[in-house]
Amino acid sequence: MPLIRALSMAAAPTHPSSTPQGRAKGSRSEADALPPPHIDALSDLRTAVNHCRRCGLWRAATQGVPGEGPGDAELMLVGEVPGDAEDLAGHPFVGPAGTVLDHALAEAGLDRDSMYVTNAVKHFKFEQRGKRRLHMKPSIAEITACNGWLAEELRLVRPKLAVALGATAARGLLGRTVTIMSMRGRAMPLNETTHVWVTIHPSYLLRIPDEAPRRAELARFTDELRAVRGWLAGRRPS
Repeated sequence: MPLIRALSMAAAPTHPSSTPQGRAKGSRSEADALPPPHIDALSDLRTAVNHCRRCGLWRAATQGVPGEGPGDAELMLVGEVPGDAEDLAGHPFVGPAGTVLDHALAEAGLDRDSMYVTNAVKHFKFEQRGKRRLHMKPSIAEITACNGWLAEELRLVRPKLAVALGATAARGLLGRTVTIMSMRGRAMPLNETTHVWVTIHPSYLLRIPDEAPRRAELARFTDELRAVRGWLAGRRPS
């Protein structure tokens, strides 16, 4: 399917919330359910995230959505927060934005199965409107509360490059508010092993109403992913 067609077909899913906003699940207090300071393996991440009570988003979410991918991935993609489809499935980027991302990665010659894909915030934040659950941007406090999980993923995977898809992801990785357009499209050191590359979130493409600017922004996003592939190739030993 052509990527531009995927953009036009990707519509926000509608699902009733299995847990009304604000109603707590389980009987343990937040203080009693704090996660351990670190985890020993990525295989333990799902259980650990689902026991996290560092912010209140767990109350209304179906489940936590940890990252997925090889433990030795060179490339890590960091999104913002799970959406409706991700919350129900328990996997990152499986909804409309994931469809756009998958097509853009394929166009850029990148294999999603070879990379680690995650989000800065691990529980779905939404506003209930009738039967629909509408995505809400996480607060700085929620991003900060979840930052320990992203730090653990970076520690365990040690990617060469972490691509921040959107402002929330950039904030989670860099620890400060950034302007996407001023930092977009170049690699910056994060620590001794990992660089950060800031770009848009694929959901942004779904919100552009007119076809011409949508095509232009899609082409730019795909070109950036090609540049990411080239940057990684340049970092490999010859």
